[in-house]
Amino acid sequence: MPHLIIAPVLLPMATAALMLLLGDTRRPLKAFVNVLSCVLGVAMAIGLVFWVQHTSGVQAVGVYLPANWPVPYGIVLVADRLSAMMVLLTSVLGLAAVLYASARWHKAGVHFHPLFQLQLMGLYGAFLTADLFNLFVFFEIMLTASYGLLLHGSGWARVRSGLHYIAMNLMASSMFLIGVAMLYGVTGTLNMADMAIMVPAIPEDDRGLLHAGAAILAVAFLVKAAAWPLNFWLPSTYSAAAAPVSALFAIMTKLGVYAILRVWTLLFPQDAGVSALFGGPVLVGLGLVTLAFGALGIIATQHLGRMAAFCAILSSGTLLAGLGFGQPAVTGGALYYTLGSTLAISAFFLLVELVDRTREVEEQPLYISEIEPDDAFAYPVDLVPTRDVNLDDDEQALIGRAIPAAMAFLGLAFIVCALTIAGLPPMAGFVGKVVMLSALLNPAGFGEDAGVSGAAWLLLGLLLVGGLLTIIAMSRAGVRYFWATFDRPLPRLRVIETLPIGALLLLVGMLVWQADAVLRYVNATARGLHDPKEYIGSVLSAKPLPSPTATGEGGLRR
Repeated sequence: MPHLIIAPVLLPMATAALMLLLGDTRRPLKAFVNVLSCVLGVAMAIGLVFWVQHTSGVQAVGVYLPANWPVPYGIVLVADRLSAMMVLLTSVLGLAAVLYASARWHKAGVHFHPLFQLQLMGLYGAFLTADLFNLFVFFEIMLTASYGLLLHGSGWARVRSGLHYIAMNLMASSMFLIGVAMLYGVTGTLNMADMAIMVPAIPEDDRGLLHAGAAILAVAFLVKAAAWPLNFWLPSTYSAAAAPVSALFAIMTKLGVYAILRVWTLLFPQDAGVSALFGGPVLVGLGLVTLAFGALGIIATQHLGRMAAFCAILSSGTLLAGLGFGQPAVTGGALYYTLGSTLAISAFFLLVELVDRTREVEEQPLYISEIEPDDAFAYPVDLVPTRDVNLDDDEQALIGRAIPAAMAFLGLAFIVCALTIAGLPPMAGFVGKVVMLSALLNPAGFGEDAGVSGAAWLLLGLLLVGGLLTIIAMSRAGVRYFWATFDRPLPRLRVIETLPIGALLLLVGMLVWQADAVLRYVNATARGLHDPKEYIGSVLSAKPLPSPTATGEGGLRR
């Protein structure tokens, strides 16, 4: 089972290499290989979650030394509840995106499939690595693949937004290296667990350098997390990208938040002395401003693609604000909210393109087949007015009209996305927000008298206002795209395009149905994060396997 930790990294790397060997002329075969690899990735991620869940201990940590070098000198991969959960979430989004892309988007340009797998490899590695330098390496693998995926399908909008995206990420990567170098100069190590035990012993004269390095590193992570004011690039970038690419990009902002949470809880836990919870108020403030910015962006735009991008900013701001309080109960609610909001936003990005087909009047781009698929479904309705039925101005019946299957699916999916992102009951977004606010407004438990901070009240107000603005914007878009459709032609949808959207939204429903089990998991994850002693001990106590030695008969003994 320990080898399962490295499997999510090796699988997409081997798949990308295989598809490069297949060349550019075997796209159906490459699509099949890509889908099969993503299915195996989901199976591995599920196995990883079950493994860490049934491992003894509060933190449930699995450590793997790929090069068999002792800690902290070699590469170390670590699977705990948080990293396993994020790997599973990434694999699910990857499978949904590649299924959607296999309908037609994978034909829009070359090298889509290997770039997609390299993107997954970078994401998996970033979630599983245990040292800062390899975190940087996996970040760069992910970003390099994302540059190509963003331009997939060509077009001036993608090129223009891609330039902004590349410039911002190059700046963030430079700050990443500067921050890592400063932390290495202070602590003498890059392994995060080893660094964590060095921080309390740092002399007072060097503590300012430690904080400066951590702050510079945090800026690089905040760019990835789309925190205000570093998120100006995101709406145009995510809305310009192809639908399956945007759906996979939905996890990238969560990677930035994950990196902040991982480094922050290891280096600056509550028992870190003068450095305890360093930067926590700043995270809360940035999260609140980002939340407000995302809500205003949602209500200000009428373009569905930009609306989905601002939903990602809204979600990221909610997470940053909740995590900045440094309370395990609030962190647990934030992690639950992460699952529901990310699934819904990814489904929303896929849904946007299908909804836009109801308003298309121009000729389709050349890379989209003009031949309608055999498995498309769209059922035009030819109604004949009956006696004693009210008619509209066009003498069509006002009641009793059947809803075409395509529009019914799009409408129901849109409603589920809207309710989840806005945080309305009974969806997963509502449950996550209630858990966070319950912990913030009752820090000592129900029935106990304890003060509530002003930041907690401000978060409550912004969550309510943000949810209200989101549902108003979604309702306005629903009226525009589904109600006032006039004589627009019905969209023709492939089953393979609707399947991943339905699956993602079904998982959102599963989060509500199994809320008790999921909350137990995320709360255990949060307790382990805020008390990282077992994580640190597990990593530092990992020993290399002894080298095999030849025996007299050519056998091996360990």
